[in-house]
Amino acid sequence: MAVKIRLARHGAKKRPYYRVVVADGRMPRDGRYIELVGRYNPLTNPKTIDLDLEKIDEWISKGAQPSNAVSHLIDIARSDAPAPEKKQKLSKKAAAKAAAEAEAAAEAAAAEAEAETADAE
Repeated sequence: MAVKIRLARHGAKKRPYYRVVVADGRMPRDGRYIELVGRYNPLTNPKTIDLDLEKIDEWISKGAQPSNAVSHLIDIARSDAPAPEKKQKLSKKAAAKAAAEAEAAAEAAAAEAEAETADAE
């Protein structure tokens, strides 16, 4: 029996919440599992990673294989560093609006500097 330590997805549509479970590799992703060993919520800021590392180490010593995602979460939990944040990519409209605001601010600053030099003379 191939035992895996993997993520089981829960939560609503577009609102994922994951449980870190030990399961038989033949079971479905969200199906029956042997033991719950942690939780992961990517929507909170900072991301919530709650793992029972003692249970995970015990299962790994018995031969359980962690998935790539779970291995990454274990590394983050062991280092006690916050999960790395991905930069939010602006939409085209938001990027254009930000550029227009920056240009308007630059023009205002230039006009203000020009007015100060005129007042000084």
